[in-house]
Amino acid sequence: MYTRIILIANQKSGQNSRDAEAINRVMTVFGDRAERMDWDPGSPIEETVSRALARETEIVVVAGGDGTVMAVASALLGTGVPMGVLPLGTFNFFARGLGLSETPEEAGRQLQTAEAHDIRVGMVNGQAFLNNASLGIYPAILRERETVYSRWGRFRLAAHWSVVKTFLRFRKPMKITLTVDGKRETRRTALVFVARSAYQLNLFGIDGEDAIDADRFAILLARAETRFALFMMSLRLALGRPMRGREYDLISAEAADIETKQRRTLVAFDGEKQRVRGPFRFRMSDESLTVLLPKSDAED
Repeated sequence: MYTRIILIANQKSGQNSRDAEAINRVMTVFGDRAERMDWDPGSPIEETVSRALARETEIVVVAGGDGTVMAVASALLGTGVPMGVLPLGTFNFFARGLGLSETPEEAGRQLQTAEAHDIRVGMVNGQAFLNNASLGIYPAILRERETVYSRWGRFRLAAHWSVVKTFLRFRKPMKITLTVDGKRETRRTALVFVARSAYQLNLFGIDGEDAIDADRFAILLARAETRFALFMMSLRLALGRPMRGREYDLISAEAADIETKQRRTLVAFDGEKQRVRGPFRFRMSDESLTVLLPKSDAED
């Protein structure tokens, strides 16, 4: 059991009564072995992580969604200090993929006896990502989702409604040039989805786990070119029945380069988004991220 824990929370969580209460309950679970540090998203996350490491902490626990976890993970790369996750986001794909409970107190108890493992994370133009990075319709969905959230709150149903609104505005697929293993091809696609975690793929019945298990990227290229085709693809995704070769193509890659016609393209990283200048170079991180995996029931 760890005796020195630093919990890093997004400062905005303190303004959300549900998240604030969850964090307080987990701090009670950790007891006097834990200290909380708030991160202001307007300041570099590296400063907060540096303060945490200066306290000679044994583990750093991140309270938040996939975007907050990604930010802290990027600052912890290569430090060897284990990172645990307290899932407080909408979907919590990374935490769920690690086997952590979405109930905060239970996740806190799991982390106290969890074991450290090193992993490589994805990088695109120097930006780390844990679950996926994407170009095309998905970043547009995230942009619309912020508008929906601001009006209706952060609910999964609101997230699904943002998908519908984005599809209704869809016009035509983007033109990309993809280079993998020295092979270069140009094609049109509504979505390039580069996965680094198998959890989200398995959740929707998408192939690609073998690529992830081989420590590679699973690159998905959507074949849908019309609004109707996008809606049908989404329906099959919801049912866990997407059709490889008909609705998407899968490429396994250690590295990939993607070029678009735009000077700057909207790119999504683990639920966050920003406009980035291309070309987009996807690589594995040179340094490892140490993460905490909960013990299985069989190990208890």
